[in-house]
Amino acid sequence: MDTSLFLARLLGPMFVVLAIGLLVRQDSWRAMASDFISSRPLVFLTGFLTLLGGLALVNTHNVWEAGWPVIITIFGWLGVIGGAARMLCPEAVMGVGQKMLDSKTYLTVGGVGEGLLGLWLCYVGYLA
Repeated sequence: MDTSLFLARLLGPMFVVLAIGLLVRQDSWRAMASDFISSRPLVFLTGFLTLLGGLALVNTHNVWEAGWPVIITIFGWLGVIGGAARMLCPEAVMGVGQKMLDSKTYLTVGGVGEGLLGLWLCYVGYLA
């Protein structure tokens, strides 16, 4: 199986499930995220794991040719950047996270965007 298809099949359903949880249980997710971003060790740990996942994506799928697979590469690089930011600047990440949680529409817009991206990745991974 092509690496792009494998990763679309891996990431697509994950994004869909996360989006459904985010849209259906916003109050619970907002509370969980608020608790989370108040903990420097958790921010650092997720930075480490996000950096690790981003590096895994980039090292197995660094495709910069026109077409849908470049989206997976972009997510890999966003993981590398986001993970490094969490590890190197946890206070700044915590501040940005709190501002995002203070927004009433952020979780809805984020959930819809994540859900659409996940459905699209499922489509290209399983049906196209």
